[in-house]
Amino acid sequence: MADRFERHRQPWTSEELQKLHMLASKGMSLKALAKALTRSEESIKIRAKADGLSIAKLR
Repeated sequence: MADRFERHRQPWTSEELQKLHMLASKGMSLKALAKALTRSEESIKIRAKADGLSIAKLR
């Protein structure tokens, strides 16, 4: 797997949270958010749910 992330269980910084909120509000997909923030899709899903954000589902 080439897309493995080495940042296992790192705490979220305030800059990352701002970027997550901004990109999620623009309607980016989960995969695009993961790539932009260099975090796993699962990590982003968990954080978005905790913050009450909705992630766009691509069809």
